[in-house]
Amino acid sequence: MVGGPENVPPMGGAPLTRRRLLQGATALAGGLAASSAGFGTVAAQDRRELRFWNLFGGGDGARLQEMQAAFSTATPDIDLEAVTFAWGPPYYTKLAMSAVGGRPPAVAVLHASRLPSYAPAGLLEPLDPAVLTEYDIGPDKFLPEVWEGMQFEGSPYAIPLDIHPFIMYYNTEICQQAGLLGPDGNLVRPQGPDAVIDAFRRAQAVTGELGLTYQTNGVQPWRLFSGLYAQTGGQVLSPDGSELILDDVKATQVLEFMAELTVGSKVAAPNQDGPASVAFFSNKSGGFHLNGGWEVTTFETEGVPFSAVPFPNVFGTDQTWADSHVFVLPRQPNEDPDRLDASLRFISFMLQNSLTWAEGGHVPSYMPVATSPEFAALQPQANYAAAAEGPVYDPRAWFSGAAAPLQEEAGAAFGSVLNGQQTPQQGLAQFRAAMEDMLRTPEPL
Repeated sequence: MVGGPENVPPMGGAPLTRRRLLQGATALAGGLAASSAGFGTVAAQDRRELRFWNLFGGGDGARLQEMQAAFSTATPDIDLEAVTFAWGPPYYTKLAMSAVGGRPPAVAVLHASRLPSYAPAGLLEPLDPAVLTEYDIGPDKFLPEVWEGMQFEGSPYAIPLDIHPFIMYYNTEICQQAGLLGPDGNLVRPQGPDAVIDAFRRAQAVTGELGLTYQTNGVQPWRLFSGLYAQTGGQVLSPDGSELILDDVKATQVLEFMAELTVGSKVAAPNQDGPASVAFFSNKSGGFHLNGGWEVTTFETEGVPFSAVPFPNVFGTDQTWADSHVFVLPRQPNEDPDRLDASLRFISFMLQNSLTWAEGGHVPSYMPVATSPEFAALQPQANYAAAAEGPVYDPRAWFSGAAAPLQEEAGAAFGSVLNGQQTPQQGLAQFRAAMEDMLRTPEPL
């Protein structure tokens, strides 16, 4: 594995060590209060440029633009140049190449699950907690288990904006008719494989079609497997990402449960893509829906009578797959205290105003917002916020994470189990072979 960024000289200068980063930021601390307060009308020559790259479209993109506009109003001394690129591999390739080529943005969005391929390759600046604390974004502002996911070799390399866990939506009208709601009108969460499938069956009896709608192809089979497998206590890779430690007994147990949903009990369709799974839930053809919190806006817009809860406890814990959108500072060719100050002021502002972001379905990672009365009143987000306390991030490897090969290979192998083309044992063998092949492949970066 490549060494940390401290060992990788930036193009055109000496290495930017944590000590030098701290020195540069500390020099700014005396004027931080004034710089954060706003300046009214600022002369053009006194304005600083801040380039920010992200991959948010749709409702997320609209909310981000709202937050960016508020930042520009509050900080007239900073010219924010925000650029949105298409989600997926093209964005990650462009971001990596910008750092390698010495022309990166000052701040960029990354998925936490992609840190294992960016931090070791020297593409990101390490962050000093003492510096972050000066901007009110130190480690004490985040859940320990979430902050831990931002680390590489003992140093943080990212600041989390949110946690977006895999959750369970339910149609309140259908579940009421199925007798699945408690006296308070909320779902009585089923526990254990039999109880979970029974709840889906009872909803199916009401809809006459499906009990559960769920994408059985693409990356969603991996997200379902990941959370369930973690509930059994299983791990896919060793902590350093170098060894496959997949437990066949536990993995088979999980895949048998997944197959029971589609080809066994038939409470879910064996072949259903993402848009269809959302549409079937929206038109009341399914009582439950598994997905990320980002579909909250969709169902609100469609007028669906729904709520959502954390993913059910099937195998002994409440763990579920999750990822986080994080802010990172791409590796720069030179030090610039003004750029650092503007970057951290921007990130701090976005975190402090992340209630706007949470309205789209994400759970805010910034604890002053996550524990606020305003977020507690936000429904159904507050209902499933507890899922953020035990996030199951993807294994730490260069081929893991959002829009990366692991999710694609797992989706293909496990999707074939869900649609009945392979047995759980065959699907697991396909996944194991793919993982072994990726472990033998040299890291591209």
